[in-house]
Amino acid sequence: MMITLDFAAQKSDSSTRRALSDLSLSVAKCKKIVVVTGAGISCSSGIPDFRSSDGLYSLVKEKYPDVVLKGRDLFDASLFRDPTSTAVFHTFIAQLKQSIDAAEPGPTHHFIQLLDTKKKLLRSYTQNIDGFEARTGLLGSASHDAQTNGKGKSKIRTKEVRNVQLHGDIHRVRCRSCSAEYPCTQHHLDSFLEGLAPECPECLERAEARIARSARTIKVGSLRPAIVLYDEPHPLGDDIATIQSADLSRKPDMLIIMGTSLKVHGLKKLVKEFAKTVHSLAPSSPAKAKKWVGKVVFVNRTPPGAEWAGIIDYHVAGETDAWVEKVTEDWKKMRPVDWEVQQTLVATDGDVSMNGTFKVVASTKSKTKDTKDTKKKPRKDEENVPPLPTPMVLGTPNVILPLSKIASTPPLSPSKRRQTNSHYTVESSPSKRRTFSPMKGLEDSVRGLLFAPQAAGHDGDDPFDIADLSMSSPPKAKPPPKTRRTARVAPS
Repeated sequence: MMITLDFAAQKSDSSTRRALSDLSLSVAKCKKIVVVTGAGISCSSGIPDFRSSDGLYSLVKEKYPDVVLKGRDLFDASLFRDPTSTAVFHTFIAQLKQSIDAAEPGPTHHFIQLLDTKKKLLRSYTQNIDGFEARTGLLGSASHDAQTNGKGKSKIRTKEVRNVQLHGDIHRVRCRSCSAEYPCTQHHLDSFLEGLAPECPECLERAEARIARSARTIKVGSLRPAIVLYDEPHPLGDDIATIQSADLSRKPDMLIIMGTSLKVHGLKKLVKEFAKTVHSLAPSSPAKAKKWVGKVVFVNRTPPGAEWAGIIDYHVAGETDAWVEKVTEDWKKMRPVDWEVQQTLVATDGDVSMNGTFKVVASTKSKTKDTKDTKKKPRKDEENVPPLPTPMVLGTPNVILPLSKIASTPPLSPSKRRQTNSHYTVESSPSKRRTFSPMKGLEDSVRGLLFAPQAAGHDGDDPFDIADLSMSSPPKAKPPPKTRRTARVAPS
């Protein structure tokens, strides 16, 4: 059952005021909100309508008095079949873009951006071609910044798009032959105002290249506004379907529809699928927790059709700008913690005392955690200082480690005493223990007995001289020369 709330009667009707406050609380507490918008949210931005005496259609009739076109005919794909209707379309769109360029986003556009800033917006879907959402900071699907580098099947970065433009973007032009897109410049506007279509630069470059190599020429396409007309497929239809499927799988908890009559078939299907997913999260009884989730709200001056009974829960009859302003005001009162900001003050004149002047350099609260250095810093206490490397003495018995270095080494803690710079020391290696100096620690008087100078009269031929510490073997003594013995013969 759909509940209709007259926004203008909230001051006199307490039940209406209470119901509107409940909707504001739902917006404040829900975390995955889907917003669907139409042309009604841009009426307060200063864009002229189509049917008034000074509207865009009247200006077009002054330039083409003999052409009879209805409002829908200006946005139907069949108009490209006739050169006159094509010229009327180009002139109409050029004047519409000039009006959009002179206008500014309204409160409803900023409210959608606010939901995204507060991490509550799952996605925004719009029928509008004015691109006001991009001015507030929401990345649109038709924006050049959302396009990929050509690798892969997707034409846009679907995960980064915050606003899906269901009917394209008036600020871009597209070739009718090769589908190349470019930003709409003043040169394009001047041609469109005259009812002409400029040539596509990419098609023209390829045609000139083929002529230069004597190849058969190709047709050069013309540029048109990059908006989607009735009975025309969307160039990004596959990517939009991917985004919609991803959003449905994430289970949105609230659906807000603003400023649209819900007459387009594709939009009706999209809204019904999201409403079904949102209603699946609604509590079965009002007494259960999280009663603020699972609501579908429709904000528009005119009520929806009878087919939306049971799909839309609340119809707020009124202007979208007035409703979003009330929601924001109630939100600040109900949940002030969501609006707290952390300000950083710095001294402006170098005076850090309380008497100096300060200025705010950061007024937004960062939600990202400060990155801390995970590397362990060495402690400065003497207990954890690693021991100095012990020099290893090999083959030089008379070299002794200076006592000053040994005395300067601080005492080690019990957990650090066995840690050394090497797994093997002089004392632990049997092969190195033999080369360790046996004279270490002997007094000079005792060492002089072993290394005394030679006595007087010593001839120096002693092969076992104690002063010779070389590893060579002593020379062997020569044997005495053999004497030849002669046998004595006895006299006869």
